[in-house]
Amino acid sequence: MESKTTLETHKKPHTSSIDIVSIIKQAVFYLLIVSGAMIMIVPFLWMISTSLKSKGATMVLPPQWIPDEISLDNYIRVAEVFPVEKFLLNSIIVAVFTTVGQLLLCSMAAYVFARIQFKGRETLFLLYLATLMVPTQVTMIPQFILMKYLGWLDTYQALIVPGVFSAFGTFLLRQSFLTIPKSLEEAAFIDGASHFRVYWQIILPLAKPALATLAVFSFMQSWNNFLWPLIIISDRNMMTLPLGLSMLHGRWETDWNLMMAGVVISVIPILSVYLFAQKYFIRGITLSGLKE
Repeated sequence: MESKTTLETHKKPHTSSIDIVSIIKQAVFYLLIVSGAMIMIVPFLWMISTSLKSKGATMVLPPQWIPDEISLDNYIRVAEVFPVEKFLLNSIIVAVFTTVGQLLLCSMAAYVFARIQFKGRETLFLLYLATLMVPTQVTMIPQFILMKYLGWLDTYQALIVPGVFSAFGTFLLRQSFLTIPKSLEEAAFIDGASHFRVYWQIILPLAKPALATLAVFSFMQSWNNFLWPLIIISDRNMMTLPLGLSMLHGRWETDWNLMMAGVVISVIPILSVYLFAQKYFIRGITLSGLKE
């Protein structure tokens, strides 16, 4: 009995010390998460705060997180000075059609690389992935020349067509398609289904998380794209929202309150799309094997 009691007394301090260490690890982990979240959200909160300030209150020291006079005049002035509705419409058209086109083309290419056996498939796929190493700036001049020869300058085609081809999107969907059991398509082939029917009625419905993930990536990239519209668009009526907002930046002076009001307007659609597809987005990242 004495030896058993002695053993239990020796175990209790050891167990309690392990609990303390685990609590400290969890506390440090959550502290890091909260710190990272604050670092990410502080610029966003400052952007909203600046958009609600008057021009003279943007550079006040010490900075005011909550303005003395909260006003929505900046949003009204942005709409009066620039055709924000037109810029917003152009961005929506370009982002939506680019996203739909990228989902369609990338899913077709991913189905071929993942489910159809042919000679040289792996080599061709590696060459296709190698294009990810080519900087976008390198291909802009050839793309501009091509758009000029096609007569697509200052058109929606020039803004949409180059963005519908994505090696990253093909890779993302291919990784997802590889996780789908082959027995499903084999049963469909036995029933007389074609490759297109298998792709459309079996593969795509089972790959909704990956498709939602690619849709979020594609929409955000197209919505925030600035350099390509800057090169290809000179007509003010064809400008997208990021390009139109750059006109608020003056040569000698910038009205940061107006700029921040326009940026808030441009951020709302992205947040809406991400929040709507958040569940599928996280699941798609997990299933495809990618890391955030």
